[in-house]
Amino acid sequence: MADSTLPGPALAASRAALNAAIADQQAAENGGESPTTPAIPEPNSTRESPEPGEIQEVDMQAQAEGIRTVFNDPTNFNVKHPLYSPWTLWFDSPSTKGRNLPQTPISAFPQTPLPQTPGANAALGWMEDIKRVITFDSVEEFWGLYNNIVAPSMLPQKANYYLFKEGIIPAWEDDANKQGGKWSIQLPKDKNRGNVDKMWLYTMLAAIGETFDPYLTAGEEESPQSLITGVIVSVRPQFYRLSIWTRLAPALSGNEDEAEVKLRERVETIGKHFKVSVLSYPEPQKLAGPLATEVEFMSHKDSEKKGKSAKKLTVL
Repeated sequence: MADSTLPGPALAASRAALNAAIADQQAAENGGESPTTPAIPEPNSTRESPEPGEIQEVDMQAQAEGIRTVFNDPTNFNVKHPLYSPWTLWFDSPSTKGRNLPQTPISAFPQTPLPQTPGANAALGWMEDIKRVITFDSVEEFWGLYNNIVAPSMLPQKANYYLFKEGIIPAWEDDANKQGGKWSIQLPKDKNRGNVDKMWLYTMLAAIGETFDPYLTAGEEESPQSLITGVIVSVRPQFYRLSIWTRLAPALSGNEDEAEVKLRERVETIGKHFKVSVLSYPEPQKLAGPLATEVEFMSHKDSEKKGKSAKKLTVL
C-alpha cells in the first residue's frame, strides 16, 4: 500500500478506523494469525512538529500492522475500546453469606470497599453479603470478565449478578436509585434454562452500550444523564428474573404535568426496547403465565408496599 498524505485534523479522525480495518484484513490473509509487528509509532516521530496547515506524510500500512484488537487476538490485544461509563459487577449467593468469596472463577478478582456515598451507609447491613467482583471501563475488559465467570444457568439457587455503574451500589437506598424503579421480567426456569444466558448477555451489552435510554442518542447538543443505573439477573428455585434499574420513576398518578409525561414516555421506551430488541419478543406477545410475568415497571417505593396500591407500567 502506498504512502497516504492526510492533513493533521483528518489524520486523527481516520487513523483508528483505517488501521483496524487493515489489521483485520491482514489477520484474515494470514489464516487468522494476528500481526506480530511492534505497536504503531506516532507519525513523523523523528521530525519536528509540522507547521500549521502543513501536510503530513504517513505510512498507513506501517501503523496498521501493529494494531491488535480483541477480535483478532483475544490474548495479546493492544487496543482498548472505552465505554461511555465504568461499570462494576457484584455477586451474591447462599455460599457468600457471612464468608469470603467461594472458590469459583469469580474469586480471581480483587475485592474493593463499598463507595462512600450517603445512601451507601443505609444499605450496609444488606450489602454485607454482596461481593464486589471487578470494575471495568472498556469492551475488552468486559469480555475478559464475561468469559471467566459462571453463566446464570449454572448458578446455584438464590444467586444474583448485579451490574451497576461505578459508584452506584445495587440497593434502593443509594442516592442514584432511591427515586427510581425497575423494569423486570420473570421467566419459568424449566423453559428458559437454555435462553437465560443469552438474555443476560444481551441485557448487559445494552446497558454498557447505553442503548436502553434513547435520549442519550437523540442528537441534542447536551445529552441528559442516562436513566439506567444497573441491571440484575436473579436465580430462584423455579424461575429467573431479569431487571433494569432506573434513576427516576414516573408518578403514575393520572394527573402528571408535562415533565412527568415526558419521563413516563422515556421510561416506557426503555421497557419496549428491553422486551423487543434485547429479549427478542414481539411487542404484542403475551408473556404472563405460570411463574411468568410481562415486562413490568414499578418504582422502588411501590415495590416496598407489596399490595394492590402499588402502580405498574406494563409492555403489552
